[in-house]
Amino acid sequence: MALKTILHLSDLPNLDHVPEIYSTCFSKGLDLNRASSFRIPKFMVIGHRGHGMNILQSSDSRMKAIKENSILSFNSAAKFPLDFIEFDVQVTKDDCPVIFHDDFILTEENGTIFEKKVTELCLAEFLCYGPQKETGKEGKCLYRKTKDGKFVKWNVETDDSLCTLQDAFQKVEPSLGFNIELKFDDFAVYQQDHLLHILQVILQVVFEFARDRPIIFSTFQPDAAQLVRKLQNNYPVYFLTEGGASIYYDVRRNSLGEAMKVCLEGGLQGIVSEIKGVFKDPGAVPKIKDSNLSLLTYGKLNNVPEAVHMQYLMGIDGVIVDFVEEISQTVDDMIKPAKEMTTEGKGESEANSKLQFSQKELSFLLKLIPELIQF
Repeated sequence: MALKTILHLSDLPNLDHVPEIYSTCFSKGLDLNRASSFRIPKFMVIGHRGHGMNILQSSDSRMKAIKENSILSFNSAAKFPLDFIEFDVQVTKDDCPVIFHDDFILTEENGTIFEKKVTELCLAEFLCYGPQKETGKEGKCLYRKTKDGKFVKWNVETDDSLCTLQDAFQKVEPSLGFNIELKFDDFAVYQQDHLLHILQVILQVVFEFARDRPIIFSTFQPDAAQLVRKLQNNYPVYFLTEGGASIYYDVRRNSLGEAMKVCLEGGLQGIVSEIKGVFKDPGAVPKIKDSNLSLLTYGKLNNVPEAVHMQYLMGIDGVIVDFVEEISQTVDDMIKPAKEMTTEGKGESEANSKLQFSQKELSFLLKLIPELIQF
């Protein structure tokens, strides 16, 4: 497997000289008691790229229903009992934070596919792709590259225009929390000054338009994670990891144990892991919790109700999902018995008896799961 290069924070100038430029009160709905100890109030459901990511070659129509990372997708997700939506933010060359997952944006001209790096486009160029807001104006046709190297038209049942981070703050249901993934190229080497500039541009928009909206930052880039934590103390910062599913040159990205170190060294509030990494190493969950870190997960298995229920029993704090309607209903059904018992005054100990497995059965399942999960 190819090794991916990441610049270590230790190779950069001392971060102690970076000022904490943003601080004040914390978003309502989330409790940040102190910098190193963040607690999520309940099991959370987070919509992946809004209403769900697009997999254009999938036979499941739900994966092609609504354009991912769009205002339409975000507001469609808001119709369900979600706590947050997750989306990817990059910064254009003229310093505008935009919402787009892929590093490159693809279109076709005269039978040839052309690709351009999102961060090398100016905002006007970026917005020329896909459906246009202006009546009668036609945008460049969007394509996407599949894992097997094929180029396919980005056709979905309900399309929408590309958007900026500011658009999302101004046009999305205000009670819906934002999990903002700070998107960086896995193959790029970033100087600290560049990371600092990108993060400040994003934070400027967040602090101007967020108001009372709950916000969580997350990123796979360990230096960016620690830097955004240094730059502000309003919003929790999570370190994203594949939990060992891929091997990177930067060892900080290669396991849950390394992710814990990044969080504890940088004063981060939690980890977002690919669920296979957690199921492969379930013993990491109590270690993460004992370290006063929150744990969320992402991945295709989070679209399976039984896998989500298992995480609930394991004490994981929330899931990022594509099938927002189905999984939000599953979670509501899971936590309803606990709510009812608490309402009836039977106490917290009985409310926690929501487990449908005995401790012995749960222990057996936790030992069995790593044998079932293959990377």
